[in-house]
Amino acid sequence: MDEKLIQRLESAVSRLEALSVGGGPSLGDGEAAAALDPSIIAFDDLRSQFVGRVCTAAEKIGGQVLDVTKIVEEAFEAQRELLIKIKETQKPSMSGLAEFLKPLNDVIVKGTKMTEGRRSDFFNHLKAAVDSLTALAWIAYTGKDCGMSMPIAHVEESWQMAEFYNNKVLVEFRNKDANHVEWAKALKEIYLPGLRDYVKSHFPLGPVWSATGKVAVSAPPKAHSPSRPMPPPPPPASLFSSESPQASSSRPKKGMSAVFDEINSGMPVTGGLRKVTDDMKTKNRADRTGVISAGEKERRVSSPSFSKAGPPKLELQMGRKWVVENQIGRKNLVIDDCDAKQSVYIFGCKDSVLQIQGKVNNITIDKCTKMGVVFSDVVAACEVVNCNGVEVQCQGSAPTISVDNTTGCQLYLSKDSLETSITTAKSSEINVLVPGAGADSDWGEHALPQQFSHVYKNGQFVTTPVSHSGG
Repeated sequence: MDEKLIQRLESAVSRLEALSVGGGPSLGDGEAAAALDPSIIAFDDLRSQFVGRVCTAAEKIGGQVLDVTKIVEEAFEAQRELLIKIKETQKPSMSGLAEFLKPLNDVIVKGTKMTEGRRSDFFNHLKAAVDSLTALAWIAYTGKDCGMSMPIAHVEESWQMAEFYNNKVLVEFRNKDANHVEWAKALKEIYLPGLRDYVKSHFPLGPVWSATGKVAVSAPPKAHSPSRPMPPPPPPASLFSSESPQASSSRPKKGMSAVFDEINSGMPVTGGLRKVTDDMKTKNRADRTGVISAGEKERRVSSPSFSKAGPPKLELQMGRKWVVENQIGRKNLVIDDCDAKQSVYIFGCKDSVLQIQGKVNNITIDKCTKMGVVFSDVVAACEVVNCNGVEVQCQGSAPTISVDNTTGCQLYLSKDSLETSITTAKSSEINVLVPGAGADSDWGEHALPQQFSHVYKNGQFVTTPVSHSGG
């Protein structure tokens, strides 16, 4: 790295000398000054080494993978321009910061649109690349009260969000196409160790704004006719909000939490209820004879108990239990305000992804289909019950993972969770993926047996797993 720095410095000096001889910009100009700035030189090294590697792999794949990789490259170019401007600009207000960072946000929004609409065959590539760009928001860190993690932690946490999809690429193409595997590994290295080590070396406490530079200008308010009221604005798609962030526990309470709050307040909660008259009671109704016909019995048996999905929920109940229910097609569910005394109950969700950012006591996944759950640590256990086609990734530690009455379950373990006790019952197609020994090693996939052989020997039954090998 020292030799690279010397070469870049020599190149920069030569370029600046040529500019000065040719009457080009002075040393005070941003680009000229950036050519000699160690943090910008290091950022160029980061782009050349890590971003360049993922671009090379993407060119061999082509198509949407190449398109989304070009957006990653464009986002890093936008961040470089912002790092140069920060050195010439005074620290702005929150609204000014959102406007200042708009060029980077526009690139990220463009990438997000690639993951919307009809699901692509390379959806996992797109999601991994686009979700990873959240790491670039470290540049918005303005202090411990800004609502963000510190820059180094933010980069690491953001990659964890993208790693769920990146691992799916590694597993899907491990024995199919080495170019896709190389792409996924190169994408991870952009952030870990690339961007993380860069931020650690140059901006561990966030970007350093100029004390005497120019003032960042906020976006001017749009003029509108007073005779016609403005329509309500759409929900912001911005990664960098100008509003103060709110903790998830401070959101308006819904469901049973709101009911208990109303009961405790002493308000007449039964005031709006209808009175039940005698003719409305079940025992007096003519349409309830107590005799169940064969047809009605068959209808009751054939309909699953969870066919009538209720409203979607993601709420903290009684301060102890996070409830996530009936979420359909939601890929960006996040619980980020939890502690080790709380539990998480996930029920009736389909085609969704939930990220649990923090240690919790227990996680239960019940009656879910095509559901992905990414969690850090659990104190007690993670339980998968009555599910079909779920993926669970443990990024920290979990003493116990149990799978009961489930068909199709992929478990991704971290190096800290390899000693996890996994129990299965009445389940099939259970695969456990463990990380390789080295940083570049492939994931190892292990199928848990679903059939057992029982032989009576010496007065007792001896049970052994039955393994099947394809021809």
